[in-house]
Amino acid sequence: MRFQLLGPLTLADGHEAVVLQPSKPTVLLAALLLHANTVVSAEYLQRAVWGEEQPVTAKAALQTCVLRLRRLFTRHGVTGTVIEAVPGGYRITAAPHTLDLLGFRDQVRRAVTLSDDPDAELSTLKDALSLWQGSLLTNVRSDVLHRDEVPRLAEERLRSVERVCDLLLRLGRCGEALVELWSATRAYPENERLHEQLIEALYRTGRQSQALAEYRRVKAFLLDELGVDPSPALQQLELAILRGEDLGTGHGPAAAPVRTAEAGAATDRGAGPVPAVPNFTGREAETAAMVARLTAPAEPGEEAPHPLTVLVSGPPGIGKSALAHHVAHLVRDAFPGGRWLVPMTRPDGGARRSDDIAAEVADALRAGPDGERVLLVLDDVVDADQVRPLLPAIAGAQGAVITTSRMGLAGLIATHGGWVHRLTAFTEAESYALLLSVLGAERVEEEPDAAHRLARLCGHFPFALRILTARLLTRPGLRLADAVGWLGEDPLARLTLTDSPDISVRALLDGALNRLGPRLSEAFQRVAAAPGDTFAPDDSPAVTETVLEQLADAGLLEDGPPGPYRVHELLRSYVRRTAPEHIRRTEKV
Repeated sequence: MRFQLLGPLTLADGHEAVVLQPSKPTVLLAALLLHANTVVSAEYLQRAVWGEEQPVTAKAALQTCVLRLRRLFTRHGVTGTVIEAVPGGYRITAAPHTLDLLGFRDQVRRAVTLSDDPDAELSTLKDALSLWQGSLLTNVRSDVLHRDEVPRLAEERLRSVERVCDLLLRLGRCGEALVELWSATRAYPENERLHEQLIEALYRTGRQSQALAEYRRVKAFLLDELGVDPSPALQQLELAILRGEDLGTGHGPAAAPVRTAEAGAATDRGAGPVPAVPNFTGREAETAAMVARLTAPAEPGEEAPHPLTVLVSGPPGIGKSALAHHVAHLVRDAFPGGRWLVPMTRPDGGARRSDDIAAEVADALRAGPDGERVLLVLDDVVDADQVRPLLPAIAGAQGAVITTSRMGLAGLIATHGGWVHRLTAFTEAESYALLLSVLGAERVEEEPDAAHRLARLCGHFPFALRILTARLLTRPGLRLADAVGWLGEDPLARLTLTDSPDISVRALLDGALNRLGPRLSEAFQRVAAAPGDTFAPDDSPAVTETVLEQLADAGLLEDGPPGPYRVHELLRSYVRRTAPEHIRRTEKV
């Protein structure tokens, strides 16, 4: 005999099943089964059966109810399950093969152990979900159980449904995921993760317009019903769709899931396959040089003491990560062991834990077949000390490294060697090429002068250009000339995605100054607020050449000794817009 709790409360024996009639013994049985193999207090059972306002005879009536339930067991031939009276309450014994709830949880635990085999994990989770037989406890009339227990059970099922859909998307079975997601999103309209999966599945099966329509429907629901904006993950997904990014197809294996340092750990970022870069343009010389170095045959002789290292440095928003990701895809044939992205900072800009990073690097080096070369992209390195401890293991595995950093990391290059590519703003031609690639030749070539003016307003910074093109893609009828006037009124404020305010030039530069620390941040604001286009060490006794060199190393100043230092106009506008009060206060000190 088997108890079925994941639906109407039922006694099943083979192909025969008896749905219990609503009654107090049925409520008592449900309360006990929900906490099978543990002692359930008499007080809790009384509340479950009679509610918060119990009769004065509830204690004696509970004992009578237990007797009635035991007689029901006898009548239906239930012999392997007993209800025990124990100090403080009662306990019912059950096992995964006698109670579907325990069977479900047992299968889910087993699925976790199969995470390295997505097909097996998917099959096990589907078996677990097949135990659910409709609406929970519809024949159990207990406000307490429906208030306290049913939502918890529904959440357990929902987590498994989300995981099944994650696996289907990972395996490229997007059409199959859609079948599950259409019903799940309508049953749980406030669940943003399910909507995110649905929108991704639609996009990856070639239904871009339908995916964007679903995003707008979800956004309207959240604003109207809950008064909140979509989650950052949903907003990022919409932006990826607008940009036409490659999220995988619906017909084959998708990228492996993001790896985290610890299973289930609340990490914000983790290592994963290097993503593709949509509409990559420019940086032809740097790209060719990096590809040549990473694919050059190894020198004969002894094993190199340090891994092949390429450093891409430059100011925030200059396109370091995009170049590194683009090159990683171009050299994929030279690294059959895989190409892995390891973020070195948290989303708030702080350095990630060194133990987490080391574990992810070790996982990446083990990911490919033995002897196959692996390429690691160490993205947004804060300082050389983050990288040095990782290099021996990478060298031992004959791997290579692309490191991106706002810092020059000269000390790392001095001690471990490597090649450096210091990026500056795009040329006029590169900016125009990016606009052509993203917005389309028809739209840009109709107004070439306006396109060039927009690029100049963005300071030829790739990050600013990407924000501008994302906004223009959502307004296909807007003339570029009109956009020039609109952007020119306040470039700093308008180089922002309104539905993703963290994606903005201002937020990027705020983070860059916060990472500097108070002393250097104050010095940079003083330099950028100074009159003229250049700054020399003798222009202010408060800003020494050492400080200026540190700011240049951080990517916030250009040029330098023996000539004067320069501040890019976009950074100068930022400081003049955001920090005048701060500058005045420091001058009075």
